[in-house]
Order: sequence, then structure tokens, then C-alpha cells
Amino acid sequence: MIETPYTYLGSELDVFQHAVNWKRYWGTRIRPYLGASVLEVGAGIGGTTRVLFDDRYASWTGLEPDVAMVEQLREQQAQGDLPAKCDFRLGDISMLAADELFDSIIYIDVLEHIERDVEELIKAAEHLKPGGHLIVLSPAFQYLYTAFDHAIGHYRRYTRAALREITPPGCQVRQQFYLDAVGMMASLANKWLLKKPDPSLQQILFWDRVLVPLARVVDPLTGYAFGRSVISVWQRSG
Repeated sequence: MIETPYTYLGSELDVFQHAVNWKRYWGTRIRPYLGASVLEVGAGIGGTTRVLFDDRYASWTGLEPDVAMVEQLREQQAQGDLPAKCDFRLGDISMLAADELFDSIIYIDVLEHIERDVEELIKAAEHLKPGGHLIVLSPAFQYLYTAFDHAIGHYRRYTRAALREITPPGCQVRQQFYLDAVGMMASLANKWLLKKPDPSLQQILFWDRVLVPLARVVDPLTGYAFGRSVISVWQRSG
């Protein structure tokens, strides 16, 4: 087995697994860019895989640097809770063979955890097939950065401009937009008024059940010009 020094520090994966409406929302926005073969970097506890995977994909590879999480992913597979077709591996993008290429590579709430994000995307682009898509979803706007971000290992939050600046060689920006303008307002209130260090399960459920459905109505009205999260899609030349 490959040994990695990485151990996940946060518990928000357990809390945010209840955010089913949010996952469906961003899932509908990135699914058009997913090809037959998908590489998911930072598979976590399988939340993204559950949202996106179905029989239309010829292959789905999940990389995860945390040993305990990989064991949990494989245990869920054995129990039938995750598709047997998925290939979960211990490691990161640097551990792929040079000839492993994918139609789509996704980083869902992952890139902000990676200190050398520029190098990461360069490596990712090297594993894209010509015409393939690199997709990043991350927390938006550095002024929303809190002690909670720091505690769970976030190095930064992003804007569309910041993500454009780290476009890897051989790729072009295909699409960029923000999601969850309503949640952004709630985050500002939580930071500046309530001053709570981290979201409770009750807050997550309220946001997911009430605010996210509202955001799906509001976001198109704003032209997806601002929000709690940002999505960037690049396409490899070819």
C-alpha cells in the first residue's frame, strides 16, 4: 500500500453530508462537463461520488490522500453503499502514471486544501485528454475566510479572477460562475453579526432546506455574479 503523510483535520465532511439540496444544485451545474472517464481528486467520504456517479460513466477514479478515508470508501463499496465500478486509490495527483488520461478531472471543495494550487492544476492538466475538462468548485471570496476555514485546513478562498490567474498551460477557461448568493449573505451575517466560529448541524440543515432552494431562484437573477462558492471549468486544447 502507498503511504502518504496526509491525515484529514476537519469534521465538516460529516456535517455537510446532510446538505443534499446543495449537492444536487452544484451537481446539475457541472454534470454537462463530465465525460466518460472521470478523475475525482479528494474523494473524501464519497459524498461527491454519490451525487454524480451513474451508469453513463465508463470509469470513475477517486484519489484520496487520507488512509482512514480510503479504508472507509472501500468499506462502503463492500457494503454496496458506493458503486463497485469506482476505483478508489490512496494518493494524490502526483501518483498517477504518466499515461493515465481522463475526460474530466474534478476538485470539489478540495483545491483550497492544497497549498501549491498552481502546481496542482498543472499536474492535473497533464492527465486530461484533448478536449477534456478540468472542474473546480471552491469556497468564494477571501473576506469570508474565518477561523473555521483555518481549522479545517483551507489555505484560501477564491474568486473567478483568482482562478483565471492559475489557468494551467494548454487549457482555456470555458465557464466561470458563482453559486449560492443567499448562502453568501448568511455567511456574512454569521461572520460579522453572530460571530459563530463554525456552522452547527442545525444551521447546515436550515441553509440546505431553506436557503439553497431560494438560491436556485435568486442566482439566475444575479447572473451568477456572486455567491458562497465559485465554479471554474477549463478545457484542454486539442
